[in-house]
Amino acid sequence: MDEMDYWRLCDELNVVQAALLVVGEAANLAEYAEGWDVDKRPSGYEAAKTAIIHALKKHKEYSDEIEAIFFDCDVSCSPDAGYLESLRGRAITGKLVPKDDIDFNGNRLGPLEGSVDLLQSTIEVDSLKAWLISRGFRQGFFFPEPVESADYLDPKNPRYAPKLAAAIRAWQAVTDPGNKSPKKALDKWLRENAADFGLTNDDGKPIEQAIEECSKVANWNQSGGAPKTPT
Repeated sequence: MDEMDYWRLCDELNVVQAALLVVGEAANLAEYAEGWDVDKRPSGYEAAKTAIIHALKKHKEYSDEIEAIFFDCDVSCSPDAGYLESLRGRAITGKLVPKDDIDFNGNRLGPLEGSVDLLQSTIEVDSLKAWLISRGFRQGFFFPEPVESADYLDPKNPRYAPKLAAAIRAWQAVTDPGNKSPKKALDKWLRENAADFGLTNDDGKPIEQAIEECSKVANWNQSGGAPKTPT
């Protein structure tokens, strides 16, 4: 498994991690990315980061408007449903954290208005995916290609043929027959795995005729014999 695949376990990411993954870069670079010169940062990173920040701000606006509806006395001043839906559609759910304003002595003076702490602000991955789709993005890290099993290898397929599946699996498994001929190596694998394909008799022993038929199909060395030793 690739190192980046483990980031798929995360339900939340900070802004830098999310932007890096959107452009196909490793999220473990998040600690350093903002320290690089802009022209040295990954292609597309600045645009992705900027868009994510704006979408997080839309989420805060949406949350503030909803809070106003429920807690303000003057409900008539609340925005209409259409505006709220539009705002929500452009938002990414998460937590927007401002930077601290710090004086010359290093003392914290409180949140710096209008700022965003990129490493402390977080987004929900599911919301990010939905937002990406709404922007026409359906490829990349957040949209891995599904691992599909061939129909003829699926036991649930109504046309599943056990001998065909056994022959193909044997061919896939026996990549190096060693000192044996491919045929003998295939026979050995098929006997060891015969039960998985229903190629055993009532006593649980491999059905030799079935093994022979499958190994003949999977055998790529039609001339027969053990592989020749290189000279």
